[in-house]
Amino acid sequence: MDDKVKFEIEFPIHASPQLLYQYISTPSGLSEWFSDNVNSRGEFFTFIWDDSEEIAKLLNKKTGERIKFRWMEDEDEGSSCYFEIRIQVDEITKDVSLMVTDFAEEDEVEESKMLWTNQISSLKQVLGSS
Repeated sequence: MDDKVKFEIEFPIHASPQLLYQYISTPSGLSEWFSDNVNSRGEFFTFIWDDSEEIAKLLNKKTGERIKFRWMEDEDEGSSCYFEIRIQVDEITKDVSLMVTDFAEEDEVEESKMLWTNQISSLKQVLGSS
């Protein structure tokens, strides 16, 4: 039974969808902004921060559009929680946004949103985007 709540945040970003996709879907791209280092073996990605590491299973990806992971800790607990990073392009203005969907304990949602805001801020710095 999941007791985490789902949340979604939108981050406008000035970068081409093709470039963004490289940063959200490849170990080298993710290690530039999401964690200190990322290794992948098949459908499993190992995210490394300082002296901790977390393994996530790649659930789904659509080239140029989105990537979806589930932390193995959640998988082992039978949780249906996941996190997804999706590139959204406005059909009219061609503005690009990153849509982040994630889950957190109810009392940790704001903290999780802040964490994503900081992560996406790092991504924007890497991209030279404002």
